[in-house]
Amino acid sequence: MTQQTSSSTGGAIATPHASATEVGAQVLRNGGNAIDAALAAAVALCVVYPNNVALGSDLVALVHTPDGRVHEINATGGAPSGTSLQQLRERYGDVLPMYGIDTINLPGAVRGLERMHALGGALPWRELLRPSVDLARDGVPMPSSVAKGIRSLESLLRADPGCAGVFFREGEPIAEGEPFRQPALAETLERLADAGPDEFYTGRSGAAWLAALNAMGSGLTAEDLQSFEPEVGAPLRLDVEGFSFISSNPNTQGFALLRALRAAGGFDGGIDPVPLATAFLDANAVRDQYLADPRFGGLSGAELLAIAPPEHIDAPYRGRPMGDTVGIAVASGDGYAVSLIQSVYFQFGSAVLDPGTGILFQNRGTSFSLDAEAANSYRPGKRPSHTLMPVLIQQDGRLRFVSATMGGQGQPQIHAQLFSAAMEGRGLDEVVAGPRWLVGRQTPSDGRDTVTAEADLDDRVVQRFVEAGLRPKRVAELSDVVGHANLIEIDADSTMAAASDPRSDGAAVVISAAPTRPEQKAPGN
Repeated sequence: MTQQTSSSTGGAIATPHASATEVGAQVLRNGGNAIDAALAAAVALCVVYPNNVALGSDLVALVHTPDGRVHEINATGGAPSGTSLQQLRERYGDVLPMYGIDTINLPGAVRGLERMHALGGALPWRELLRPSVDLARDGVPMPSSVAKGIRSLESLLRADPGCAGVFFREGEPIAEGEPFRQPALAETLERLADAGPDEFYTGRSGAAWLAALNAMGSGLTAEDLQSFEPEVGAPLRLDVEGFSFISSNPNTQGFALLRALRAAGGFDGGIDPVPLATAFLDANAVRDQYLADPRFGGLSGAELLAIAPPEHIDAPYRGRPMGDTVGIAVASGDGYAVSLIQSVYFQFGSAVLDPGTGILFQNRGTSFSLDAEAANSYRPGKRPSHTLMPVLIQQDGRLRFVSATMGGQGQPQIHAQLFSAAMEGRGLDEVVAGPRWLVGRQTPSDGRDTVTAEADLDDRVVQRFVEAGLRPKRVAELSDVVGHANLIEIDADSTMAAASDPRSDGAAVVISAAPTRPEQKAPGN
């Protein structure tokens, strides 16, 4: 794991893997902007960090443009149109499995990257994907977290021919540091670079992976792929105490951060952790009971900010996805900035990998309820409740923080603690590396009032949790349980600092000067 902080007026990028950070940094050096760098790094992470992310994933991003506007891209895919709630209940009873073919929704990430690029990308699509083609073909040393993930899910991954062919060599898991090559994925990325994003959905690659999933029983259809469109629009926003907190609308949990910060208040000098934890108890309850796709009757962000918490929560514990997500933070000196979250959900997603294309698929469908009366009940075409939530924070009208993290349902709490630590006046490296806590269920034995705290969290804070009626439990320092955060801070003079979480394999890089921008080109050119 690596970590770096520095300052610059040119640009900055932080991701959870050093190779992806360098891909994005090189894009900035070559004259690309934050959109270009985020896109290139996101695709690179699909190669080097498959326990967290893949081409067959979902994506949610916030894009800050030089005119001061912020655009939300929600590229979370819907459930297969060819599979009904009744069919799933007949197969599985009351609860969907955690892995397998029926947990795969339409993967929205590639279309989301296309929509992001259209908001102001300066470099051509092909140039931005080229480094990832090379990474997949030439290989990288097997990252420690990926190797650890393979060992922890060895039986599950062995059972899928595609996963067995990619993550094992001569019958044994590829070990940390050994060459990790993905030739089928390299060929798919090459076609995607040449033909543009349509290749993934309506081209040769799309036809191939859809046929492979259909052969395994998926209800996804060609029409699902052809008709998918990410939502691009205004994000959810809370203005309080001179700050504007900006995150994503439902079906994502962005509202939970805004709701908790509004309730806790007191930002100057850092937020008191006890009121913050109790505020998240409330926000978690609202999320678990009510968060759903607004296109299918789910509440809006404003309604989720206003509604009273439920007295009883019906949502069952579904298990905590470990190593589920990547968060990318990028800013460039021309006024572009991106917070991008991309995910396969649980570790290695559905554990279904198409050998022909090398594409691994998410298991976001497991988030659905099979209770027809639940807000988050399964419906063809419906998007499940989602943990992904990018964050931008403005102060007095100017962009101050670009924040991105993994951490499943704990993401809102991680963002809040990063902001609080920054308000205490800590350096950015200490902000991302400092001890964290999460209230809520992280394991089946936890209650909703459990506070999972890293071992180096101040004992006095833990005692105050006890006095507030919460139930603390300790985990190791720098635990993956509390997420992998990446953070950029932009000062009033436009100087940037960046930091990457030592809990990950990541790095942060700053660029000392912004090169001249080339003429903008469309995707596929």
